Amino acid sequence: MPKVFEWNGYRFHFFADEGDPREPVHIHVRKGRDNAKFWLHPEVAVAYNRGFPSHVLTQLVAVIEQRRTMIESAWHGFFD
Repeated sequence: MPKVFEWNGYRFHFFADEGDPREPVHIHVRKGRDNAKFWLHPEVAVAYNRGFPSHVLTQLVAVIEQRRTMIESAWHGFFD
């Protein structure tokens, strides 16, 4: 489970086995028992959410938008 970065106690990561065929670029976020998955394209969007309140999802989307290039680089560096 490669970690891309942490922000305010939230862990941003992806899984080493992302399906076959591999799913498009996305990021998972976890804090405690709460977790969510976000697609990066065509825009940052919640794929699923388990536990985060809506105001936290809004913050997470903003962080992912700011760091989208870093996330994509980490993804392609790992998988390509």
